[in-house]
Amino acid sequence: MANPIFYFSSCLFLSVVIILVKFFHKVWWTPIRIQSSMKSQGIKGPSYRFLHGNTKQIVNMIRMNFLQWYGPQRQLIITEPGLIKEILSNKDRAYPKAKAPNYVKQLLGDGLVTSEGEQWLKMRILANHAFHGGSLKNMIPAMIASSEIMLERWRHYESKEMDVFREFKVLTSEIISRTAFGSSYLEGQHIFDMLTRMAHIISGNNYRIRIPGIGNFFKTSDDIESENLEATIRSSFMNMMKKREQEAMLGNIDGYGHDFFGLLLEAYHDSDKTKKISVDDLIDECKTFYVGGQETTSSSLTWSVLLLAIHTD
Repeated sequence: MANPIFYFSSCLFLSVVIILVKFFHKVWWTPIRIQSSMKSQGIKGPSYRFLHGNTKQIVNMIRMNFLQWYGPQRQLIITEPGLIKEILSNKDRAYPKAKAPNYVKQLLGDGLVTSEGEQWLKMRILANHAFHGGSLKNMIPAMIASSEIMLERWRHYESKEMDVFREFKVLTSEIISRTAFGSSYLEGQHIFDMLTRMAHIISGNNYRIRIPGIGNFFKTSDDIESENLEATIRSSFMNMMKKREQEAMLGNIDGYGHDFFGLLLEAYHDSDKTKKISVDDLIDECKTFYVGGQETTSSSLTWSVLLLAIHTD
């Protein structure tokens, strides 16, 4: 009887040691090693603090280039215009995109924002085709219709305070749904509501410290909800694909439709392997189109309205 108990105790002890080693490697050894490497290149900043990082010190610090820590996650902050231009142009591909955290991967997958190389080029060409001048002209009626609905709603707020950022988020969500999915607008809107919920989960967990190995066995309520949302979103996209394909087979629509979803479906069925995309590519690109488009556009519109309100002349 002693042997099984000894064996179990040894395995348990070894597992705990491995988890602790991985944990300290992530939150202590790796940050200290990277900090030392940056210092040798002349890039300095407040020292890394165990688990905490250096966020408190950064708040009171102004410097051209510095190393910032959110817990064990490092960020090199560049403010010199010349360096920023070089990094963004990235002609020699010397600055690869950072590996997206698991939550971000769940939200965006391998879409245009997170992909690189041939995959990025393929999706970029597809996006350019979807949003050339002719396609944008076809989207104008949907944009006008959504804007008129919003303005009619605003009439009830005359002389009252109103959250324009929230209003513009609703507007951009509706416009993206209509232009991306056309006849499948309501289904697309439901998917985007789920993506919005996933985005809220990500923002709440972005800098949470995770002990390696533990997350595979003990999932938080956010982890479970995020996984359920991802599965539901994928299932919804698959149903939309089947419906659109059936409409195309019956001749009810021209091709697979001229909206963004239709163009992606056309690429999915393309016989040319260099242009063909997978189901995952299609779903990830729809996610990217919504998440990337909605947040940036609604923020820009809100900022523009604020400036107009300040400078009434």
